[in-house]
Amino acid sequence: MAQFDVYANPSSHSKTHYPYLVDIQSAVLTDLVTRIVIPLGRSSAFGGAMKGLTPLISFEGEQLLLLTPQIASIPVKHLKNPVGTLAHFREQIVAALDLAITGI
Repeated sequence: MAQFDVYANPSSHSKTHYPYLVDIQSAVLTDLVTRIVIPLGRSSAFGGAMKGLTPLISFEGEQLLLLTPQIASIPVKHLKNPVGTLAHFREQIVAALDLAITGI
């Protein structure tokens, strides 16, 4: 598992609005049985992006919001094969986390 890998949402209840989960956990924490993830939500279901906190991400031809306020952990066993990566959005993801935690 690599930081910023994207996984299909395994939840049948929420995957309509949140089709993907982004693994944001550092690779040095591989011994944990959970991974820290941020859902990607369809922008049509959530309205506009909140500047800095929920950046708009283009993935698989869709415009998705990185829903930083909905950060969560999920058991590793629920994350199957990654379907892509958002490593090229690293700066926006880290900035969104900084804003959520420090307000800066």
